Amino acid sequence: MLLPGPSFVTFTNGLRRGGDDVERNEERGNRPRRTRVPAVLAGLLAAGIALTGCGAAGADRSAKEDGRTAPAVPDGGRAGTGAPDAGRTGTAAPREGEQRSPSPAPDYLSTFALDVDTASYGYARRALAEGRLPDPATVRPEEFVNSFRPNYERPADNGFGVTLDGARTGRDGWSLVRVGLATRGADRSGERPPAALTFVVDVSGSMDEPGRLDLVKESLGLLVGELRDDDSIALVTFSSEAETRLPMTRVGEARDRIREVVGSLETAASTNVEAGVRTGYDTAVAGHRAGATNRVVLLSDALANTGSTEAETILARIDEERREYGITLFGVGVGSEFGDAFMEKLADRGDGQTTYVSDSAQARKVFVDQLPAHVELRARDARAQVAFDRRTVEKFRLIGYENREVADEDFRNDRVDGGEIGAGHTVTALYAVRTRPGASGTVATATVRWLDPVTRAPRERSGTVATGALTADIWGGGHDSLQLTAIAAYFADALRGGALPGAPGLGTLAGRADAIAGRSGSAVVRELAEAVRKAESLRGPAEEPSEPGGPGEGELRSGDPYS
Repeated sequence: MLLPGPSFVTFTNGLRRGGDDVERNEERGNRPRRTRVPAVLAGLLAAGIALTGCGAAGADRSAKEDGRTAPAVPDGGRAGTGAPDAGRTGTAAPREGEQRSPSPAPDYLSTFALDVDTASYGYARRALAEGRLPDPATVRPEEFVNSFRPNYERPADNGFGVTLDGARTGRDGWSLVRVGLATRGADRSGERPPAALTFVVDVSGSMDEPGRLDLVKESLGLLVGELRDDDSIALVTFSSEAETRLPMTRVGEARDRIREVVGSLETAASTNVEAGVRTGYDTAVAGHRAGATNRVVLLSDALANTGSTEAETILARIDEERREYGITLFGVGVGSEFGDAFMEKLADRGDGQTTYVSDSAQARKVFVDQLPAHVELRARDARAQVAFDRRTVEKFRLIGYENREVADEDFRNDRVDGGEIGAGHTVTALYAVRTRPGASGTVATATVRWLDPVTRAPRERSGTVATGALTADIWGGGHDSLQLTAIAAYFADALRGGALPGAPGLGTLAGRADAIAGRSGSAVVRELAEAVRKAESLRGPAEEPSEPGGPGEGELRSGDPYS
């Protein structure tokens, strides 16, 4: 099948031209977009930004201390373009005292909802370990990138700290620009709101395979020992039908009872995910606790074959309870066969996230190291917008986040769903950017907007990155963190047949990952190197990537047929 290539927008004296390009931009303005856009950009602008280039420093702009005012953006588009009309559909009016900067032309804006999913990378590693390449439809580069935690600057309050850096890729005029977002970590011994967690466990026949129900039971057993006495747990199981095995129960003196229920789980018949989710949300609503973090945790291979097997028929219920009760969904995938797309749709609508576990080490990481800490929220409905300066930028492309896109005009529409971000999270967005020859100055201004998890008041933080941050070679010494991000992104793009500028071959990527693992002693980076090397052996040699797209300017849209 012939795959569509990326499209560009061409500007001449500020006017767009080109039939296909004009049609694409009209479609962008009129079609609805999925609201959980790439969190990547959002983090971009986070609070006082530390801009450090790969060997060169960028410009730094800080938001006001209340976090709500973004600095003026550069000329990202046609001259004279002002802020969107506050009366337009989908655009929220400014609040009293909130300053707004003019919006650049749409073709130099990138807007997305924040996201911290990592399931795609975990599932790809499982597939490669079993001697097969992952289906390109399951490969999402942002989830590969976000599986690694750079040491970004973290804020002292709720909201985000943002780090921008970048470097040259070695291709003519192309650089990688990284936007790093981080929230304040959790204090496990300090105060936090209690958690009310409803576990919805798949006990269908397909979960009988080693590494499925046995791993779920092990994971839940670990978690029970990590939760606080004031936290609550409910347990629902489903196969052809769903059953509430444990109503919402304070953990306190019930740990032994909870472990007994978990230990009694056995597989049964077919997989009716609809029944499980419906009963799970019934149980979560019945046990809803005001002031607590209320969450449904779905543990399944997501291979529905009974009842409704389409996510769309379940989404309305998930969305209703999220809006009315603030109940979010966390999806944990297991099994060598995994309904990745189905699970992701459910978690997206539930304003949650997905991850994937295939062994005991990963289960411990999720249920001991992550989930107990992440029940404390730092931001709701978080989204980011990056405005590129057309005076310095010829074209750009966000790597991944295709299904997190948000309409540019909805950036400040707080009725539009964004991402829920917990304590200690990091989110990375990586852009391929081609700068204009000899140009200097601001490359991009990034702004992140979110709602305070307690007051629901909107907050914004912003930052910029300049051409001075893009002078060093990305593979030069002293830049392991940025190199690791690039390796993960290049690897994912290669698995789905992409051709990013400056992408090394898989063998070279594996060697670079090995070098970072050797310097850092990181086991997870060593696992990445092994996965890349396995992919190379399965895929065989690949041709050197050609120049993406054709002549033109503005945003380079991904040609990925699975976006």
